[in-house]
Amino acid sequence: MAAALERNVQAFLGHLRLSRRLAKNTELAYGRDLGRFLAHCEAREVRRGDQITSDLLRSFIQEESESGLGPRSLRRRISALRAFFRYLEEEERFDPTIATALVAPRIGRRLPRTASSDELFEVLRAPDPKTLRGLRDRALLSLAYAGGLRASELVSLQLGDLDFDRGVVIPLGKGNKRRIVPLSALTLKHVSEYLARRAEEPRLASSLVLFAGPRGQAMTRQAVWKLVGRYAKSAGLERHLHPHMLRHSFATHLVQGGADLRSVQKLLGHRNITTTEIYTHVGRDHVEQAYRASHPRAKLRRPSGA
Repeated sequence: MAAALERNVQAFLGHLRLSRRLAKNTELAYGRDLGRFLAHCEAREVRRGDQITSDLLRSFIQEESESGLGPRSLRRRISALRAFFRYLEEEERFDPTIATALVAPRIGRRLPRTASSDELFEVLRAPDPKTLRGLRDRALLSLAYAGGLRASELVSLQLGDLDFDRGVVIPLGKGNKRRIVPLSALTLKHVSEYLARRAEEPRLASSLVLFAGPRGQAMTRQAVWKLVGRYAKSAGLERHLHPHMLRHSFATHLVQGGADLRSVQKLLGHRNITTTEIYTHVGRDHVEQAYRASHPRAKLRRPSGA
């Protein structure tokens, strides 16, 4: 292994952890991406940051692209490399002009997949409220949809992140930033019923984690994904449902209901409003479908030559 370069990568990842500039999952992904780059360097006997050239970067990008890596994953590879090179530049171990070889591929904006409100209400009815697990899962599903929370935010919620007096939840989002999300009375009721039942369990009574496992430990993101899929199946949904679809549905239903984009941006915790703008396309599709289905003029056949 290119020892000096590997040490630079490890120092960079340690720098990210200390500065908390990235979400944990992004940091792990960066580690994997840079591991691929280290293997590429090792095969070409590149052992130090000052040995990296534009040709080396181009060959890495081409090799990754030809391996079948999708545009989104390739863009993340490039993002990891750019961040790494900025770090090397600060340490005076890299010529920043070399990074001009890193050109990210253009990708089309894919509309988010969503579920209808009727489908989601069926999923919320699926957990058994007679059991502690059912109460927990119903509260989690309700909070995921009513608050638009990511799976990572759900599993990291602490009891203190809920304010029942104000009727809000304050999740810890990407970049360790908090936001305030109002909750419906029904969602607060679901969470209250779960917590009241949980308080009767000695192993859970002292846990500070909101959605706890049998021994009071925090649930994993993978467990949340499996939970959502399982209840979607038991509710009779023909398609697969995952936590991010609940978040997409939350945003889409807000836009369809007339919410302004800035408000949706704040509720989702998006740093840039351009990320939120994709939901306006979903909203337009909904409006157009409603028009074509309801307006008498839309049902008339367009005259030829019009």
